[in-house]
Amino acid sequence: MSETLTSRVGRLIAGSFHALVDAVENVAPEQVMEQAIREIESAIGDVRNDLGTVEAQRHLAAKRLAEESARHEQLTEQATLAVDQGREDLASAAIERQIDIEAQLPILESRLADLAEDKARLEGYVTALLAKKREMRDALADYRKSLERTAKATAEAAGEFSGRVQDRAERATDAFDRVFRRQTGLGPAAGGSAHSAAQLAELEELTRRNRVQERLAQLKAKP
Repeated sequence: MSETLTSRVGRLIAGSFHALVDAVENVAPEQVMEQAIREIESAIGDVRNDLGTVEAQRHLAAKRLAEESARHEQLTEQATLAVDQGREDLASAAIERQIDIEAQLPILESRLADLAEDKARLEGYVTALLAKKREMRDALADYRKSLERTAKATAEAAGEFSGRVQDRAERATDAFDRVFRRQTGLGPAAGGSAHSAAQLAELEELTRRNRVQERLAQLKAKP
């Protein structure tokens, strides 16, 4: 696995939602989180590609080791037969080939062990990245829920404030109407029925006419 990808995986695993948000200015936290999840998914794909390469190499190395081990056993049988037939030259050639194989077998075994470690490491990275992805998704869901709760609380607070204002207005109107009734003996000054408004208009006209008649009477009474 390349160092670049190793560092990338380490950075993604070590990162946190708050650190990501703090590191990016003028970007909504939700966008930062979604981008982080996409980057994790991309890293998972890259790690799985490397894992596929390692698996292919393990298959080839294991196949080569098995072939060379089988060839070594076959050469032992052939060398034994050559000795029995008095052909030491052939037996020597078989032994020389065995020595070459014996020099390669430890390298192949070591390569297989290294590839097994690489496989385990890559599988661990995939598991960790998947866990981090779930963590990020949960954090994103919690963040969205917090936004919904905040919006709901704001709406409720606005509704309560509007209700309080309306209640105060109604109480003020009621108080004014009570004072108006005490002073005039009439119904509410505003907001009454059409019948009440007509009565008030009729009363106003009657009062005006009465004042005219009073003034006319005063003029008639003068010498």
